[in-house]
Amino acid sequence: MNTTIEAYLKDIKFFNTVSRNMTFEDVKINILNFVQKDPRGIYTLAIGTDSQAKSNSTLFVSAIMIYRLGKGAWGCMSKYSNNRKILNLREKIAIETLLTQQIATKFTPDFLDEIIEIILPYINKGAEFHHEVHIDIGKKGDTKKLINEMTSYFAGMGFETKIKPESYVASSYADKYTK
Repeated sequence: MNTTIEAYLKDIKFFNTVSRNMTFEDVKINILNFVQKDPRGIYTLAIGTDSQAKSNSTLFVSAIMIYRLGKGAWGCMSKYSNNRKILNLREKIAIETLLTQQIATKFTPDFLDEIIEIILPYINKGAEFHHEVHIDIGKKGDTKKLINEMTSYFAGMGFETKIKPESYVASSYADKYTK
């Protein structure tokens, strides 16, 4: 792994419109609090990354969102700036995938079990929990040739993977902050 990416991931900080400089522990606390407010909901925890080449660098934005079907969401993101302009599509998507994977695996099975414990009393009443990764690739455009490679990468780790148009965390939420 690129050492600058390693350093970024080691001390990663997240932000949203309300909070700045959140640690990963802060993010997990916010997610648990969000689920506890309505444990009867249908939840999706999704992680995705998008990027944008700038004049002398490439900006990567990784986003985390806990979505309660029909009843709102809580999300945050983190920015990583590479010190060069990356124009190679495969390289950009590979780095996006790596960042998404590294953040997604920070959500340990124990943490995911904490979410399930909150909704467990309401499973028979319709409560659900899903954990997904979102990749900014799709069946239209140049990224279609990368679908098998990138989705297989995540499938091998047991992640449910979404691509465009279902990869809203990468292709909409994170994308908004790469501009």
